[in-house]
Amino acid sequence: MQFTQHDIKKLREMTGAGVMDAKKALQEAGSFDDAIALLRKQGHASLSKKSTRSAKQGIVVSYIHAGGKIGALLELNCETDFVARNDEFIKLANEIVLHIAAMGPADTEELLAQPYVRETEKKIQDLIAETVGKLGENIQVGRFTRFVLGGE
Repeated sequence: MQFTQHDIKKLREMTGAGVMDAKKALQEAGSFDDAIALLRKQGHASLSKKSTRSAKQGIVVSYIHAGGKIGALLELNCETDFVARNDEFIKLANEIVLHIAAMGPADTEELLAQPYVRETEKKIQDLIAETVGKLGENIQVGRFTRFVLGGE
């Protein structure tokens, strides 16, 4: 199957993959959806390679749900301060903290396994893997907490 520059560009925008990675994924997979799945799988491979690296930089983000009755705080870690200031990293942190407020996971393991609230075909660990693939650094959920007004 022949893919156009437009197909490669669209795949790059959806996954954050490089030009050559997107082109190769389209050629190997044979379809757009399979190429996305292949790139996601490669993101997980990239994540496992980088997971042994120290992630001591990062950011703390908060989310307060409309009405002010539910809120969450998240510490998301990466390897460098440069990545901690990157828009993609900040966007990931904001998406995860929103998910924590909405879904109330008990711990990090449960959080990573939960279907992402905005795209239920993805898990939180998939979001992280995609961002690791884009930024090339280890990213880990540090700590988080969820507050509910009147809760314990």
